[in-house]
Amino acid sequence: MPGLQLMDTTIRDGQQSLWVTRMSLGDMLPILPKMDKVGYWAVEAWGGATFDTCLRFLDENPWERLRSIKAHMPNTDLAMLSRGQNLVGYKHYSKDIVNCFIACAKKRRHSGVPRVRRSERHSQRRRQRRGY
Repeated sequence: MPGLQLMDTTIRDGQQSLWVTRMSLGDMLPILPKMDKVGYWAVEAWGGATFDTCLRFLDENPWERLRSIKAHMPNTDLAMLSRGQNLVGYKHYSKDIVNCFIACAKKRRHSGVPRVRRSERHSQRRRQRRGY
């Protein structure tokens, strides 16, 4: 049986909850090498509102942000939270778009996100109403 595996969510959820996802990449860079030494199973660095906030408020490229985080955390897998068929946005996308986006996020190991966690509250409610 494998030991306990921990995923840190501060880069995505912690700063999303405390600072309305306005923490810039420059604010994160100093701590990343220290986090890399902890031995986390993964660090959830992307998803939820982080993609949108990079573009709208921080003037950062969300894909470049991932590459920079990975460059400072070479020993730790990155993870992402997907809002199911809403991905990292606020509208429902087709399954083809979802699959393509996830494939792009995972594409290259050195800058990709090998671990994707899905949060589908809206889809789950629809299924419950339908009885399945």
